[in-house]
Amino acid sequence: MRDKIDALPSISRRAFVSGVAALPLASAVSSSAGAQAAWPTRNVTMIVPFPPGGLADLAARPVAQALDKVLGHAFVVDNRAGAGGALGAGVVAKADPDGYTMLVTLNSVVVSPESDRLFNRTPIYEVPQLTPVAQIISDPNVIAVEATSPWKTVKDFIDDAKKRPGQITYSSSGNYGSAHLSMEMFARAAGIKLQHVPYRGAGPAITGLIGGQVGATSTTVGTIISQIEAGKIRVLGAMSDKRIDNLPNVPTLKEAGIPLSFYVWAGMFVPKATPDAVVTRLRGAMRTVLTDPAVTAIYTKAGTKVAYLDAPDFAKVVAEDHTRLAKVVKDIGKLD
Repeated sequence: MRDKIDALPSISRRAFVSGVAALPLASAVSSSAGAQAAWPTRNVTMIVPFPPGGLADLAARPVAQALDKVLGHAFVVDNRAGAGGALGAGVVAKADPDGYTMLVTLNSVVVSPESDRLFNRTPIYEVPQLTPVAQIISDPNVIAVEATSPWKTVKDFIDDAKKRPGQITYSSSGNYGSAHLSMEMFARAAGIKLQHVPYRGAGPAITGLIGGQVGATSTTVGTIISQIEAGKIRVLGAMSDKRIDNLPNVPTLKEAGIPLSFYVWAGMFVPKATPDAVVTRLRGAMRTVLTDPAVTAIYTKAGTKVAYLDAPDFAKVVAEDHTRLAKVVKDIGKLD
C-alpha cells in the first residue's frame, strides 16, 4: 500500500541529461577544520529511493555531478526503488553515519511511516533518524482538468462539486501520494467531496485525465507542460504562494479564496548521527552547487527551478510537512 508520492514521468529528460553531461567544474569548497577536510576520502553513495527519470532522480543527478567536482570524489546515484520510497530511505536511516551514504528524496519521506502506522505495520524508518541537509527543488501542485472540460475556473469546479457531492472524480499516482493528499486537502478546504481514483503512477493518472476517465488531477507543472502546450490540459489553479512564472494567467488557490498551498519538494538527508564536521562541509558544498548558475540552468531546462534551503530552514519545512501530512493521512484513514 506504500504507493509512490512522486511516481512522476521523465521531466524534459533529454535536456536534463545533456545539461548534466555539460556541467562545468565547480569551485572547491574550503574547509574550516581539519576534520572537515578529511571528508570525503572515497566515493559517496547517494540513494534515490525511486526509479530513474522521476522528480527525485532529477533533483539528485545534477547535484551528484557537481559535488564530484567540488569535493573531489564521486557521488554515485543509486536508485533503490520500492515501497513508495520507504525502502531506500530505510537503508540510509540505518546506514553507518560516516558521510558516505546519503539520501535525496521527496516529501514522501514524512508520509511513509504514518501510512505504515495506519495499517499497524512497523515503519521501515522514522523521520527523526534522518538529518536534513538541504532542500534542492520545490514545485507547487496544480489542479488540472481536460481541455474540453466545462470548468474554466476553480470556482466553477467547486460550485459543480457542491451540487454533485462525491460524483466528480480525480486521478492520482496512488494512495497517500502527492496528488491524493493535495486533492483531499483542497476538497476539505473548499468544503466539497470528490471521488479518488488511484492509478499506478503519475503517467497513467495523467493519461486517465486526458482520456476522460476522470475529471481532474493534481500534479506539478513539469509533468504536464507538454500537454498544456498541446491544448490537451487546462490548469484551473495553482497550489502555490504566488503565480507560477510559466503559467502567469493561472490564479493561485489563495486568490480563489482557498487558503491552501502544496509543494512537492526534493532534498538531501544523511543518517542522524553523522558527525557535525561532515554535515557542515556537505552543507557548504550544497550551497556552492545550488547557487552555481551552471547548475541552476540544468534544472530550469528540465522544467523546474532550484529552491535551495540550508539545513535549518529545510528542517523547518520537513517538520511542518510531517505534522500536516500525517494529519491528512489519518483523516483519510485506511484504504483498500
